[in-house]
Amino acid sequence: MTKPESVFALIDCNSFYASCERVFRPDLAKTPIVVLSNNDGCVIARSYDAKPFVKMGAPYFQIKDQLRRDGVIAFSSNYALYGDMSERVMSIIESMVPALEVYSIDEAFADLSGIPGDDLTAFGRQIRNTIYKRTGIPVGVGIARTKTLAKLANHMAKRLLAKTGGVVDICDPFNRDWTLRNTEVGEVWGVGKRMKAHLDVMGIKTAMDLAKADPWTLRQKFSVVMEKTARELSGTPCLELGEADPPKQEICCSRMFGSRLTTIEPIREAVATYTQRAAEKLRAQNSLCKRIRVSIRTGMFNPEEAKYANGAMVELPYPTNDVRLMTKAATEAVNCLFRAGFKYSKAEVLLMDLRQPGEFTDDLFTHSQPVEAEKVMNVLDDINAKWGRGTLRAASVPAAPEWAMRQDLMSQSFTTQIGQLWTVRCN
Repeated sequence: MTKPESVFALIDCNSFYASCERVFRPDLAKTPIVVLSNNDGCVIARSYDAKPFVKMGAPYFQIKDQLRRDGVIAFSSNYALYGDMSERVMSIIESMVPALEVYSIDEAFADLSGIPGDDLTAFGRQIRNTIYKRTGIPVGVGIARTKTLAKLANHMAKRLLAKTGGVVDICDPFNRDWTLRNTEVGEVWGVGKRMKAHLDVMGIKTAMDLAKADPWTLRQKFSVVMEKTARELSGTPCLELGEADPPKQEICCSRMFGSRLTTIEPIREAVATYTQRAAEKLRAQNSLCKRIRVSIRTGMFNPEEAKYANGAMVELPYPTNDVRLMTKAATEAVNCLFRAGFKYSKAEVLLMDLRQPGEFTDDLFTHSQPVEAEKVMNVLDDINAKWGRGTLRAASVPAAPEWAMRQDLMSQSFTTQIGQLWTVRCN
């Protein structure tokens, strides 16, 4: 049997964070929205209609009055909501395509090779409509023979939304060439500002110019990545769908405090909270941890504040994913690190020397994690998965700490907290 020609689709959520906020706030359907970074620091996401009013990365304290005058609504980042909505979108796509590679929180590559029927645009619209109907999240769909071309098709679907309906298929050579001619080289996936400057010197201004460039010259002058990019633009697949990511070798959890801390107890609470979150990620990838690095520091940019930063490495008695043991070790390290007289702004917990269950320990007689601890952690994760993160936690982790990040503008966790479900009032 002849192998079908490769066909890839890139499904990308439109203004994802802002779209998530609008799902449960239909009154904001035509209102410009921006989403802020941790501690309500700066703009990290904008709805399409907010882009004329505010630049990406603009500090919120400098522009909040301007946003109010322009009618732009700001939200604190609600990662619990965004993560859950992302999982819902990806699950829908996965149920409709043969294979899926989740590329980021708001986009995924799908393998459409062998999909029956000649009209892939109609299939793309089916994906788009199904996602919107079930989640309320608008997406763009780009379809092409390679992943790099699918990226370009997706970009064109968004740029010409009124004409394309959010779906562009450039498998046809005529449509592909038109897209390449009308796309600047800087908009090609993987071509950054520095690379664009080098390509400009070579007379490569458009995606079509790059597609026609000699791949071997690009490889010798730049890298094999640029060679593959050029070949992909010309229609030769060089990038397959990615396989599952291998387990991380380190897991880090760090946050800025909502206010400066001057006493040890809230810092210990913060370290316990970060350890709990890191331990959740550790168990999610089925790993064990042997070492933890804990660090704390003051703010480093205020010339009027005394500066201090320090860290400590903690050796655990055996590779473990038991949050009780890990929290005890991490919070004890704070006792060694804390120095009175400073205003602390941040803490970090880094899990190191990660191993898979069954791997050899340091020597034959080293203790291993008790079976009872494994059972307790399974129960902990099952309860929190069913009833929401933090339902069951260590006693040293407060439910609503005063030192938590500033999130004065955060929306409800409509899909992950039972006490914050969407309510509808009937008049």
